[in-house]
Amino acid sequence: MMDPTFLRATVCGLALMVNLIVGDPPSRFHPVALMGKLIGWGKDRAPKKGPAKRFIYGMITVLIGAAACTVPIVLLLMGIRPLGAPVYVPVAGLLLSCSFSISGLLRSARLVETALRAGDLPCARRLVGWHLVSRDTRTLDETLVAAAVVESVAENVTDSVVSPLLCFLVAGVPGAWAYRFLNTCDSMVGYRDSGHEYLGKFAARMDDVLNWLPARLTGLLIVLASWITGGNTRGAWHTMWVQHGRTTSPNAGWPMSAMAGALGVTLEKLGEYRLEGGGYPATTETIKQARMIAGVAIALFTVLVAGTLGLRWGVAHGR
Repeated sequence: MMDPTFLRATVCGLALMVNLIVGDPPSRFHPVALMGKLIGWGKDRAPKKGPAKRFIYGMITVLIGAAACTVPIVLLLMGIRPLGAPVYVPVAGLLLSCSFSISGLLRSARLVETALRAGDLPCARRLVGWHLVSRDTRTLDETLVAAAVVESVAENVTDSVVSPLLCFLVAGVPGAWAYRFLNTCDSMVGYRDSGHEYLGKFAARMDDVLNWLPARLTGLLIVLASWITGGNTRGAWHTMWVQHGRTTSPNAGWPMSAMAGALGVTLEKLGEYRLEGGGYPATTETIKQARMIAGVAIALFTVLVAGTLGLRWGVAHGR
């Protein structure tokens, strides 16, 4: 078996190639979809009353679910490790590629952009609600649909790329899968309405903790990416520092406000927040620019990951 750090770098590189070239697995076979079914099954059986009961049930569901998604991965990787790198790397790489999404995120944004350019607002509403956001999109106008896409792209650079890969650096493939399960829990039950306030509180808090550093790192990467792509770098920096606290999430505001400033537009979720990166409304061109900035930010992050692994290898070998 090759050097552990070099092995981890090889697995990560293969996972990135698979995700970029092949893309995500079909939805019905995607591990995240299976996680969603497991979470939905547990949600349907939650106690109907009692804040304490619902909180404890939610906490136990998260912990058991996370274990159910990661223990088999641990056992599988332990079992194939003696077979050597030719077996271990492809299996681990494929598993890791399922824990994050680059091509899927950018493709979803492009689909909505294409629908808007074609003047098909109903289709754009349906696509953004199906692929990118959980809010009700049926009455959104073109500007709010475009804003929702830009917000989701910015936030998902954290949730769908930076966080799972940072968890991989710390705890390997099982760590990335554990993060993906917790993040899926938060997206399904981590709300502050009467039906989820206590049931999803543990998942929401765990997601906040796991995304604390990645969200701030993503904001900085977006600022740097705006400079590389010719965006408003000063606006990105200023908007991020001044307005990141406007969202209810302690983390989502960092990448979203940075993106708003980089693009010089106002991003609004009615009744929730308004990120004023500039006086222009979001448009299809804004979505295109956001995809480019997000892509560069992700590329910068992969360079950072490679540098981290290289430094770790150097330290381990006394260089």
